[in-house]
Amino acid sequence: MTTSEPSRPAPSRQRSHGVVRLRVAPAGGVGGPTRIVDLAEGGPLRLRCPRQGSERMLEGVLVNTGGGIACGDRFEVSVTVEAEGACLLTTTAAEKIYRSDGPCAEIVNRVGLGPGARLDWLPQETILFDEARLTRRFEADLSPDASLLVAEIAVFGRAARGERLRQALFEDVWRIRRDGRLVYADQLRLDGGVSDLMKRRAIGGGAGAVATLLDLSPGAEARLDEARTLLDAMPEGLEAGASAWNGHLAVRMLAPLVSPLREGAARFLAAWRGAPMPRVWQS
Repeated sequence: MTTSEPSRPAPSRQRSHGVVRLRVAPAGGVGGPTRIVDLAEGGPLRLRCPRQGSERMLEGVLVNTGGGIACGDRFEVSVTVEAEGACLLTTTAAEKIYRSDGPCAEIVNRVGLGPGARLDWLPQETILFDEARLTRRFEADLSPDASLLVAEIAVFGRAARGERLRQALFEDVWRIRRDGRLVYADQLRLDGGVSDLMKRRAIGGGAGAVATLLDLSPGAEARLDEARTLLDAMPEGLEAGASAWNGHLAVRMLAPLVSPLREGAARFLAAWRGAPMPRVWQS
């Protein structure tokens, strides 16, 4: 007579926890080139700085060596730019959010800017696959005269496959404070048939890709007419609008496909910044 072994529970899945904590400051005092003061990396997330010349602004590229984000993964980036420092952060490629059988993937980005500091946050697009579940949060604490430029692009489905998001979750939360006071708050939640929701005129009007560009620099609000002039020359198929209030300027972009939206966002940002986009955007 044989005795069967008791059934064993399935092992818990291994999840990725990517972490980058970065602190930068000008070398040699005010006006010097910005350099890394402290850097911590964990999991599949890495930071690379392709150029370390005499330029004031330090350019960093975030790299996800895991090749994407799966259900239950958590990715955290924390950036501190000390007084009079200047930093640009981007990503090496579009970030892919894979399908989930339940748990949500999380992306949490936190930014702190000291007096006179500047950060340009310009990641490439985030692509959600069908059945993906993602919660993303962007938080920033700014000194009274700090400058923050943010651009985020979300793509709903892989266009090359004609993919639609029949069932997915995308929650995007923004909280930005200046001198301790909340100056910008935004929250988007799309749950269920995201592609069908985006067809509604009041939500997306048929868009398959969306972008938010936000400038919280001193004087940004006064550049509203300039922003609208730049948007008048956007690629065909791209809808965009700009508004300004409370000391900042916001631009929204919608397009059926990511190609015209990515092109339009890059063209706008290059003109707005008066500088070319990071090299990884051009590859």
